[in-house]
Amino acid sequence: MSYLLKLLGILRILGTVFAFYWGYKIGYTGTYDPIAQLHFMIPIIIVAISGTSGLEGLFLGNESAKMKGFEVGSNYQRQSAIALLSYAVIAVVVYLCNWGIRSELTILFTFFFFIFFSAINHGVDAVKNKNYKFQNVNRPFLTLILILGLYYPVIMALKTL
Repeated sequence: MSYLLKLLGILRILGTVFAFYWGYKIGYTGTYDPIAQLHFMIPIIIVAISGTSGLEGLFLGNESAKMKGFEVGSNYQRQSAIALLSYAVIAVVVYLCNWGIRSELTILFTFFFFIFFSAINHGVDAVKNKNYKFQNVNRPFLTLILILGLYYPVIMALKTL
């Protein structure tokens, strides 16, 4: 099972890197277009992070919790997995229905809200409970990098509204 968890972790990172590489390439083709950039990046990033995390939580939840140093078998863990999957599903629906940048930014901000406070939770757990497992302590740093990487295109997109 741990190989599946590692595979999902790799898929999260590769999917996000893919979205950033091609998203920035799309955005900077010709005149800078943050709308096209985010239209590509948002669903891929949310599915890569939230979708894989949701599947991990539902089907490999106990093993995942152990890897992170968290309690096993919690109903909150299952609820969190369902919430994560819902972000991924809605991001895909918004993309496929072509509902536009306002809807795309709405699901992105909703996703950011969850992962931002999740990162704080992981950070507090690391300090308070001395839970220094890599899967726990990397969350605040990866979340910060993700937010910083999307900051400029989001601000530029908001300026066009």
